[in-house]
Amino acid sequence: MKKKLFRMMAILFASSMLLSSCYTYTCVVGEGAQGNNKTTQWNHYVIAGLAPVGVSNSKQMADGAEDYTVHIRHSFINLLIGSLTGGLYTPTTTTVTK
Repeated sequence: MKKKLFRMMAILFASSMLLSSCYTYTCVVGEGAQGNNKTTQWNHYVIAGLAPVGVSNSKQMADGAEDYTVHIRHSFINLLIGSLTGGLYTPTTTTVTK
């Protein structure tokens, strides 16, 4: 019975890891990105993302551009760090393309 339970838990764990997804958010400002010039910064959050410690400013990252695209996501590295810290520190990545 214990073997079956362990096997079932292992299958559920493996399935949950395969079915996980990444958080992503895209915002287009003006006409959107006109080129391939990218600037990337990390956003720092604690307590599972509830309390921001250091958040990037997309307007400042665009460096005065009128048209740009902002893409905020949890990358694999961000998710790995968040899982290693048990959710105490959960970074995200902001990329501004102008």
